[in-house]
Amino acid sequence: MNFSDTIGISAAGMQVQAKRLQVAAENLANSETTGTSPGADPYRRKTITFKEMLDRSTGTSSVAVREVGEDQSAFEMRYDPAHPAADTKGMVKMPNVDSMTEILDTHEAQHSYEANLNTMQITRSMLTRTINLMK
Repeated sequence: MNFSDTIGISAAGMQVQAKRLQVAAENLANSETTGTSPGADPYRRKTITFKEMLDRSTGTSSVAVREVGEDQSAFEMRYDPAHPAADTKGMVKMPNVDSMTEILDTHEAQHSYEANLNTMQITRSMLTRTINLMK
C-alpha cells in the first residue's frame, strides 16, 4: 500500500461520515415536523447504510454510502385536537425520530471523521519525512 492509497481511504471515510452527520442533522431538524392535513404522515426518519468498496488494482478496501433510506418504524401518536393534522379522535402522528439516537449518531460520526482526519495527517507527515530524507 502506498501513501496515496492511505489518503484515499481516509478521504472516503471522511466523506461517508460527513454524509452520516448530514442525515442525523436533517432528522434532528425535522423531529417535530408533522403532516399538514388530518391523518397525514409526518416526517419519516432517514437512515444511512454503508458498503465496502474494493479496489482490485491495489487490493485496498474503502467505504462508500450504500443508501440513504427511510426508517419504517411506527409513528408516535400524540393527543392534540387543535393541531391541523389531528384525526377525528384528536390524535396527531409524530415523526419517528428519537433525538437522543440522532445526537449519539452525530457524536459517533464526529469521532470517526476525526480518526480518518488524523490518519490522513499522519500519512502526510510520513510522506513529508520521506521526502526530506531523500534530499
